[in-house]
Amino acid sequence: MQWTEDAIILGVRRHGESSVIAEVMTAARGRHLGLVRGGRSRAMQPVLQPGNAVEATWRARIEDHLGEFRIEPVRLRAAKLMETATAVNGVQAMAALLRLLPERDPHPHLYEALDLILDHLDEPVAAGELFVRFELALLNDLGFGLDLTECAATGLTTDLAFVSPKSGRAVSRDAGSPYADRMLALPGFLAPGATTAADGAALAAAFRLTAFFLARHVYEPRGVMPSDAREGFVRAALKALQQRSETPVSPIGPA
Repeated sequence: MQWTEDAIILGVRRHGESSVIAEVMTAARGRHLGLVRGGRSRAMQPVLQPGNAVEATWRARIEDHLGEFRIEPVRLRAAKLMETATAVNGVQAMAALLRLLPERDPHPHLYEALDLILDHLDEPVAAGELFVRFELALLNDLGFGLDLTECAATGLTTDLAFVSPKSGRAVSRDAGSPYADRMLALPGFLAPGATTAADGAALAAAFRLTAFFLARHVYEPRGVMPSDAREGFVRAALKALQQRSETPVSPIGPA
């Protein structure tokens, strides 16, 4: 068995004296593991850093085996990803999210989204919005997608202001106002047809929204905790926005 794919390094762990087991994300093969012989060498260590784009060739006698990778560098962006708190935490947080998916299960749009976001993690505003959309896409692939396209009560597609914590569907301002204390806020930039970028308050609300449904549908049923890197990313992204605004914004609730 053999295949060659463009891949993004998610992480590595030591194996024996000089080798590592590399974890990569590919478009066609999903999240995949493989042994890299000599992966701890001076030549390979810079290549096998999270966030780097590589060409991975995987070989194994039988498809179910761990197999071996031959890794060739394509874009070594790990050094840039070490320059800001959003980037350092973001790459780790997205890797942790992808580990919620079954190994070798293809998710090409998540691979494409990961590749795009990695190029913008040093831009806090863009990184925050893209990260939230990445979490929404992941929820959808796990079978817990939110329906933010129309009001669950009236079918309207305008003035959507809330999300029902029970159904994960959008609710209009008029229909949801009597129950506002039991609703989650729908940030304007996630509403259908939105053209404006998120401000600090909207981004904080978006992080609370995805955190709620990830906790309810994924983390709690599996008995696991979200990665510390996500909290680090959220705080770094909101702090960067605070520095551009006169009014500080603090995340409330799970983040």
